[in-house]
This record gives sequence, structure tokens and C-alpha cells, in this order.
Amino acid sequence: MLLKNKGFFLLELLLSLSAWLLIGLFLLPLLIDLTSQYKQLEVDKYARQLLYEELQAKLIDGQSYESYSVFLNGKEFKINWRDSSDPSSKEVCVKVEENSFYPNTEICGVPE
Repeated sequence: MLLKNKGFFLLELLLSLSAWLLIGLFLLPLLIDLTSQYKQLEVDKYARQLLYEELQAKLIDGQSYESYSVFLNGKEFKINWRDSSDPSSKEVCVKVEENSFYPNTEICGVPE
């Protein structure tokens, strides 16, 4: 009688569901970690892009040294000019404050 049955047993169904549950429980922390790394890389990319644009504006346009903030995608990027270790030059830093999704980030560069 069992050979003619074309359906699934309850035991087979429970085993396959438990296997999918274990796979999901294993992959879920990896997915969460990957999304947090992606957000951090996105913030670093925007900070480097702003740093590059600020240095280019200073070198090409002769823009003055002034500090300001830029809001991109709900994040505040603070652009600060400050004296560097070399007394004849200044350096620009792009800083992103710490949030629940990403840590404190600061990237600095010197115009050459």
C-alpha cells in the first residue's frame, strides 16, 4: 500500500523544513554582516569621492579653505580644512559621525 502512495509523508516534510531552517539560520548572520559591510563601504566611497572633489576644487579653482557639511543619503559628511604637519600646507579631512549602522570614519588628504 505504501508503494502506491504518491504523496509525502509528514516525516519527510518535517525533515525537509528543518533542513531549510538550518540553512536559513546559518546564512542569515552572513547576510546581515554583508549588508553592514556594504553600508560601510558605501560611506567610505562617498567620503573618498568628496575628498577627491574638494582637493580638485582647491587645485583647479583655487577655492578658499572653508569647512562645511554635506548631507548625502541621510548621512552628514563634515569637510574640514586644518593645518598639517608641514607648516606651509593644509590638509582636508572628511569625517562621518558614528551611527548605529556604521562606525566613525575620517579620511584625510593633502593637496599636492
